[in-house]
Order: sequence, then structure tokens, then C-alpha cells
Amino acid sequence: MKTFDEALSYLVSQAKKTRQTETVAIAEAMGRVLAEPVVSDVMVPPHDNSEMDGYAIDRMDLTHEDTFRVSQRIPAGATPEPLEVGTVARIFTGAPIPKGANAVIMQEETEMVGDKVRITAKSTRPGQSIRKTGEDIEAGTAILEKGHRLRSQDLGLIASIGIDEVTVYRPLKIATFTTGDELLEPGETPQSGKIFNANRYVLAGALPKLGFELIDLGRVKDTLEETIDVMKQAAQVADVVMTTGGVSVGEEDHIKPAIESLGSLEMWKVKMKPGKPLAFGQIQGTPFIGLPGNPVSAFATFNLFARPYLMRMQGVKNICITPIWLEADFEWPKANFRREFARARITVPEGEQKTVVQVYPKQGSGVLTSTVWAEGFVVIPEDQTVAKGDRVKFYPFAEMV
Repeated sequence: MKTFDEALSYLVSQAKKTRQTETVAIAEAMGRVLAEPVVSDVMVPPHDNSEMDGYAIDRMDLTHEDTFRVSQRIPAGATPEPLEVGTVARIFTGAPIPKGANAVIMQEETEMVGDKVRITAKSTRPGQSIRKTGEDIEAGTAILEKGHRLRSQDLGLIASIGIDEVTVYRPLKIATFTTGDELLEPGETPQSGKIFNANRYVLAGALPKLGFELIDLGRVKDTLEETIDVMKQAAQVADVVMTTGGVSVGEEDHIKPAIESLGSLEMWKVKMKPGKPLAFGQIQGTPFIGLPGNPVSAFATFNLFARPYLMRMQGVKNICITPIWLEADFEWPKANFRREFARARITVPEGEQKTVVQVYPKQGSGVLTSTVWAEGFVVIPEDQTVAKGDRVKFYPFAEMV
């Protein structure tokens, strides 16, 4: 039985980064992974400009007097004239600083005296309230690295240097299907001995959200022949094949013999709960990941194992999630030799001013309700208990999308 860390380290080490790239407009690049660094050809800001509305001044003039004539008005986007000696310029946020000025006095530190302006600021320093040319970005600087997964703020940053398209990796194609004659699709009539297919829709929601192209091959009958046929089809059209359930050695579990007839398969028991069984291999050269069949186990192993594998294969450089350390508002009195990932959420107890984490009262691997109630996983390390007030690691679900 592999430890959680051993299994994850091995799985990620087997991910072969895609080489297929394409160029897309930044408006279509949300969630995509950079295949090349983004380098700025311009300075940001492109010129010295005002941080606020006020008056541009040569601060040395303040050593002689405190009341000045306004010689020009400079809105954002204007090209100013050099500052006339002994005067100030009315200036607005983002407007270029005129030659000869070396400070901006905010309008709250001034007052009008007839048609002139009196400076009431107690002190003024060189460069005050001025954004310097290139202080945010120097020309020639790589603002985003290869392997960075683009967020909305990244798109804004790219736009700020005038770039309208980026080179990214093409989305991986992930083929999925579910097995089990006991499964019904939502909308079908309930039948004795059968359950509705939840795992199919967990993957159908998660994979596109992560930026992958989903190829859903539906439900497959529990026969070896049909399983082999759909495996071949999946391997031909996808970069990765992923299934849930059917990887045990029972007579009705055909995933294992089907893959072994077409490629190779490694099956592990991982020291974690939920989600002990995990399979990895290849089908005619295409990687395969087999997740457990229990809904919560499938959800957990997808996020904790499949996600980092797929993201590394997609070219993402940083696949780690930084945990939040929180105070436990629960008791976990029984130690387990496996690492446990309890479904939990953050809360502020009534009448208190501290943030704590609570766990769902039912932690069974079939209790999918726990994943909806929860906001993340609390980690219970191997062979450890947790007392109320202990510090525990919390991994938010929001960081896994």
C-alpha cells in the first residue's frame, strides 16, 4: 500500500507535458496555460503621471511663496506644456507630469484664493504623488512565465502592455465513460437495485472547469468486449482516458482485463480515506487513470490525484495548493493509519471573532451531500487525533478549479 505522498509524487512524475500550442486572443485566454512567457515591449506607466487630482508644482517654488497662478490644465490623455516657472498646473489622475514639475499636491491640501491656488500642505517631497515611468513594468521584462495558468487579473496585465494575443497550450482532451449495469441516468425511472449515475456528472462538471476538453463516451455495459471496444475508441480520440469504478478483480469488473489486453495497468491501494483504490496505466500509449466508484472517493481522488496530474500534463508549472491553517472546531478522537480528508467548511462561531473549521457529521464515502455542504478538505494526518482547538490544514475547493 502506497502512502498518499508516494502515490501523488509518482503519478505527477509520469505526466508528460503536451507540446501542442495555439495562439488565442486574450479575450479567449481565461484559464489557459502559457506556452511562452509574456514579455513587455513597453514601459508601464509609459510616462510620469499623477496619482491623484491636484496641482503639479516645482517644490522649490514653495520656499518662496505658497500662492500660485494656474498656468495650464492637464487632463488624462493630454500632452502638457512645460511648467511655467512660478506657477502650478491643474492636473488629474493619470495625466502626464509636465516638464519642470517634480511633485503633485492633492487638491485637499489646497484652497482657492481668488483665481489663484494656495498650498496648505505642511510638507512636500520630491516625487510626491507621482507614478514614475516604468515603475510597474520595465520594457523587456517577462511579466508572466511559461506554464502560468491565466486568471482575469493576468489578462488585464497583458492588456496593459498592449498585447492582444498569447501562445498557450491546446486543451487536453479527456475521454470518460462509466461502467456498471446498476447505473441509471438522471431522468430515468427508479428501479430496484439500481442507483443514479453521479460520478459521470462530477467529471462532466470538473473537467471543462479546469480548461480541458471533455469527451463523454457515456455508459458502457458490463461486458469485456464492449469495455475493450470503448477503451480503444477513447485512446484514439483523447490525450487521457479516465473512468470511475470497475477496477477491482470481481467477475463483473472489466476495466482491469480490458486495459491489460490493450496496454498496461498499475493498481494501488493508497493510504488515504476516502479513496483507497487508484489505477494508472496506458491504453495503446494513451495514459489512463481509474478512480474509485464511491462518489465521495471519486470526488476526492479526482481533486487530489487526477487534477495535479492533468494540470502538469497541460503544462502548468505550479500545481501545488497552499493550505490554510485553521483552528479545529471539532473532535477527531480515533486515529487512522490512513491519511484522512474530511469534508469541512470555515465558520465564525456566534459571539466570537475568530475563524474556525467544522467537519460534516457524516464522512462516509457515499455521502455526496458532504461535498456540497463543505468548502474544502481538512487533513487528518496518519496515526493522529484532533482535539478541538488544534491547528489543522484546510485545502479550499476553490483552489482546485
